[in-house]
Amino acid sequence: MLLRKGILMAEKAAITRSPSPYHGWVVTFAGTGINLALGVLYTWSMFKAAIEKDFGWAGAKLNDPYALCCLVFAFAMILAGRCQDKFGPRLTASIGGLLVAAGMILISRTNNYAVWVFGFGVLVGTGIGFGYSSATPPALKWFPPSKTGLIAGLVVAGFGLAPVYLAPLSQQLLGVYGLQTSMLIFGIAFLIIVCGLAQLLVNPPAGYVVAAKSGAPKPAAASSTPSEMLRTPSFWLLWVLYFVGAGAGLMVISSISPMAKTSMGEARAFIAVAVMAVGNAAGRIGAGLLSDRIGRRWTLMIVLLCQAILMFLAIPVTGSKSMAPVIIVLIATFIGFNYGANLSLFPSFTKDLWGLKSFGVNYGFLFTAWGVGGFVFSRVQQTLVAGSKSYTTSFILAGLLLLIGAAMTFLIKPPQPKLAAVPA
Repeated sequence: MLLRKGILMAEKAAITRSPSPYHGWVVTFAGTGINLALGVLYTWSMFKAAIEKDFGWAGAKLNDPYALCCLVFAFAMILAGRCQDKFGPRLTASIGGLLVAAGMILISRTNNYAVWVFGFGVLVGTGIGFGYSSATPPALKWFPPSKTGLIAGLVVAGFGLAPVYLAPLSQQLLGVYGLQTSMLIFGIAFLIIVCGLAQLLVNPPAGYVVAAKSGAPKPAAASSTPSEMLRTPSFWLLWVLYFVGAGAGLMVISSISPMAKTSMGEARAFIAVAVMAVGNAAGRIGAGLLSDRIGRRWTLMIVLLCQAILMFLAIPVTGSKSMAPVIIVLIATFIGFNYGANLSLFPSFTKDLWGLKSFGVNYGFLFTAWGVGGFVFSRVQQTLVAGSKSYTTSFILAGLLLLIGAAMTFLIKPPQPKLAAVPA
């Protein structure tokens, strides 16, 4: 109780010291900065070749730390969301920074498979969950419902954009210092960046009311507890759609570097990783803006349908050794765009349907679909590729599931609003 009171007093003091009407933007871009560091998850494909070369791992083992990290990240969001709702974003993000740093530093000291699975899969995964869960909620609380998609998209865009600088940086560090020293450098850097920016994450003061531009009251979803949310069919429908949409994208992201090496060569493969990241980040912002205008359901249907088409188009691209590099880069960009769209649409769905009071833990439960999807799809793909030496079967499976998901979006029911001003 005393801890919670102290945190609330610190946040109130921070707002008093910084009464700028643009404080919400400071919180938003601090969250974006935190996600720029935590997006190291998306550069795993850059580490796989070094791990295989230095440690001698092969087959599904190469993806196990990444797949477990996705799974732990997702389920840690439930605990982290509750921590964020109760103690605020500053403490939650700081815990995340400490855990990510601990995991990266631990794996920098060994080549032991079990330690890497624990260090990257469990510690880094949990740390990412705590940092990621604390970035979006405080930002959304500073803005009206008409900007929900935009703000959610901007905050999570940092996570998707991270490989733009991390991919070439990883390439450089791996070439100069090797795998383990690179992990140590990343660990120390993320500790400083995440814990530093965490101090800027502040909730609005008690009683703060978001003013609509028109001055008219905006419809707001009634706040639902996690138990109330879990009893609704809408939650389980969205969970399945998130599982498919995120899982298909993560399947490609985890293997984009080795896929690109077939046509682009090892020296330039990181370009596909970085360009996919640009698409990933753009998709989060673009889908957020679009959903604010035409609605979440229609936007999600378009995203899943386009992603299915891209999966089928990727089959001849990844199977050819003479394919023009620009084609690979374009396919990677569009797959990244559609995948990234999920990461702004589903937190927006959560706010629309179940309100902001328990947003952290509610979205944590929904976000488990992201982790399960990443774990299942990447594991299945690695197994299929190891057996067939081709990506064709995994792309066909993902494409078919995405088409089914696009059809299922017509089952999503709009929120039942109540007319009221939206308190933070």
